[in-house]
Amino acid sequence: MSELQPLNITYADDPRVLAEQSAEDYSRHVVPLSARTNRWSLAMASWSVLSAMFYLYISVAVAQAVGSKSAIIGVTLSALFYGGINYVISQRSIKNGLTVALLSRGIFGGAGAIISSLLFAVTATYYAVFEGSIIAVAFHQYFSPESDIRWWYFLVVLYALPLVMGGVQVWLDKLNGALLPLYIIGLILVIVMAGNKYGFSTAFLSIPASTDPVIPGWMWAFIVYMGICVNMMVTAEFSRFGKPSDAKFHGLITFGPVFYLALFVVNGLAGVFIMNTVFPELQASERGVAEAILNAAGFLGLIFILISQTRINTANYYVASLNFAGFAARGLHLNWPRWVWVLFVGCCVYLLMLTNVFSYLLKALAWQGVAVTSWVAILMTHYVLNRDVKYGLEFRPGRVKAIMPGAWAMIISTVVGIAIVEAGTKGSWYVETAPILISGLAAFSYWSILKFVDGGLISRTADPRDDVADVWRTHIECHVCNRSYSAIEMDRDPSAEQQAICAGCAEGNYVFLQSARREGNCMLASAVQAK
Repeated sequence: MSELQPLNITYADDPRVLAEQSAEDYSRHVVPLSARTNRWSLAMASWSVLSAMFYLYISVAVAQAVGSKSAIIGVTLSALFYGGINYVISQRSIKNGLTVALLSRGIFGGAGAIISSLLFAVTATYYAVFEGSIIAVAFHQYFSPESDIRWWYFLVVLYALPLVMGGVQVWLDKLNGALLPLYIIGLILVIVMAGNKYGFSTAFLSIPASTDPVIPGWMWAFIVYMGICVNMMVTAEFSRFGKPSDAKFHGLITFGPVFYLALFVVNGLAGVFIMNTVFPELQASERGVAEAILNAAGFLGLIFILISQTRINTANYYVASLNFAGFAARGLHLNWPRWVWVLFVGCCVYLLMLTNVFSYLLKALAWQGVAVTSWVAILMTHYVLNRDVKYGLEFRPGRVKAIMPGAWAMIISTVVGIAIVEAGTKGSWYVETAPILISGLAAFSYWSILKFVDGGLISRTADPRDDVADVWRTHIECHVCNRSYSAIEMDRDPSAEQQAICAGCAEGNYVFLQSARREGNCMLASAVQAK
């Protein structure tokens, strides 16, 4: 073993790191305790998801399929289920400060983290296309139905880009905090104007079922909402900025039951009322919901759509750019600033809008939904098994293998899930319950593999965490970037005389990773010989 080099330790934040990460949002690093944001700031940034038109639409589609009563039961159960799962995820994320990619590395391995980043980035991009198209269609129909809609697509993308250039604590929280009351007031006004124009009625609570699923209607509704598991990834991505002292608040309100009752139940009932009041015979579609809002409230409805879609698309663009940046850094060794990836996401969104987006988007989201459902099931299984090491989940690049047990479990469950969705008999029990089957298979596969396969961690000779008293409040300088980061993410570099290296400089560093693996193999061989 190389002689250990002394660590350059400080107990104050590196001002260069603070300046750089104000926009980068620690996309390749652990969020230090000093960078955690206040509770309402984080709540406002996260609650941008509340205003997605998608949740107005999906409630209408479910109510029309299984009837209002079954839909209300299923949606309420979904809100409680999501609230419980996201409570757990938020508590762990606040504790460890890890992005989705860093979290994935500890369960799926180095390669798995790259795939998870790409999966999350592409999913968020598709949602940005979905929601952005609604704004463009609304403006196109209201102002100039004869004009070329491609110009409206371009304007929608163009105005969204500067809104997400800064990080969560720079601009995103303030923007969404200002727009939240406007969204709430707007939704109330649209409901009142729809009732005044078309008549108030409780008929929306008695919509009859149009399908006869092989499972109970309320269960069918519950399973439909299970397909939106990408929200769990959003929780992990945002909650890492929470202060430990605010953990219970965020678990219950920002990411938990209160949030999901508002997102699923309140939005859902509003969407069903508006759609059934304005277009009682029209089949559900997200464009249809937007048209209903325009018919009910005119220009005020248009402003409401602009506010709601601006709020949700700031989250979509932010998450997509953050994870494309992570994917590029880890998989392509492109360490470009996040604003470059914001522009990249904007270009992708615009180009996808030029295609017949609604013809394939739901299919793409269905496939990705299978993978995300598997990811969530494996994550929760990992938490239940509590296999974390002393300082929590091990995520440092030089200490986890490229392929971890979670990766095999995710491959198995995703392949089987897509096969069920694509090749299964429509309307059969196993197709109707596919999300539950996929979750169960993913959890069982992960548990089974862990029973018979090594956990995937690399044994190393020295750990800088062991040389400090407080791994969160102690900062150690990285010999590569000469920046100081919390000791929780620092490692020793066997290719550079065991000097300290940060998580960002370690990932994708071929020389370091090879040296770390050689060191681990030597330790393993020594252990075998000792036996």
